Amino acid sequence: MIVDCAHYRDGRRQQEGPMPLEEAAARCTQGGFVWLGLFEPGPQEMDKVRECFGLHELAVEDARSPHLRPKAERYEDGTELIILRTARYDDEREEIDTGEISVFLAEHFVITVRQGVASELHGARGRLEHRPELLRAGSSSTLWAIFDQVVDSYAPVVAELDRDIEEIEATVFSGAVAPTERIYFLRREVTDFYRAVHPLLAVLARQLQPGKQPSELLPYFHNVHDHLTLVNEEVAAQRDLLATVLEANIAVISVEQNKINLRQSATMEQLTILATVFLPLSVVVGFFGQNFAWLVGRIESLTAFVVLTLLGLLLPCLAVYVWLRRRRHRPTPSMPEVRHDAATAAMPTPRS
Repeated sequence: MIVDCAHYRDGRRQQEGPMPLEEAAARCTQGGFVWLGLFEPGPQEMDKVRECFGLHELAVEDARSPHLRPKAERYEDGTELIILRTARYDDEREEIDTGEISVFLAEHFVITVRQGVASELHGARGRLEHRPELLRAGSSSTLWAIFDQVVDSYAPVVAELDRDIEEIEATVFSGAVAPTERIYFLRREVTDFYRAVHPLLAVLARQLQPGKQPSELLPYFHNVHDHLTLVNEEVAAQRDLLATVLEANIAVISVEQNKINLRQSATMEQLTILATVFLPLSVVVGFFGQNFAWLVGRIESLTAFVVLTLLGLLLPCLAVYVWLRRRRHRPTPSMPEVRHDAATAAMPTPRS
């Protein structure tokens, strides 16, 4: 879909309404340059654009394919294809929406192909139309405007990522356990964002080569390069910080798991003591619960009942109590102490 198509000459837009592709291609020979903006065009529409402007078929095919990294390619006819990745932070989903902008740059025309919702260029065109002194520099001025808007759009993404990282960092370092899945997801988002930012440095540095851009545009390209360098450093720091936060969160999880294990061990110890106490009692009760004539006939008086039953229950309990106390006060064997004296330290390390 054609979003806008305009002819610029002497720093001014030459028409206000839409312009057909054939007319736009014809105006390329009338001085100045044509800026054609497309949003997610179909194959037939791209084929028509290629025929009207004489684009290389490999360049058109490259613009149709999605890319993970920015790139720049120059073709035999002098047309340069520059691919940039855009980013926008979605507050509701707390995710980064990415897009792609393919720029066909020639002396007399600029064609931008946008993919994804995060690839808006209306602001870049409007800002450039209010700078006639830059428009007079030719089609390269549109490249600066696109770079400037894309790099400026990175700053809010960095700020939102900082906010998310600070929330997770505060949770982890307060001793609580943060959702590990959230940390992994955020680190993946930052890594994808880094792939969009870091390679763009080389693409932008290529535009700063001597004789590549008009002298009046060089300060503006250098300014964009400085902003991009700062964003790249911040994203790299965020990625390293998330790795540290992930390790700290795993350590917190380990501490919590150790606490649970200690509580479970204490509970099992108490249950074991109870089982140890009742085991001999169960044996005694089970023995005297047998209905043998000899056993029943011998318990005829109260004294025999007390001696054979109550004492039979108390003696095992007393024996278990004495055994547990002696076991508790028994010293725990210590590990042999390893001495590190000067002679040991001076011994050479054996070679493998």
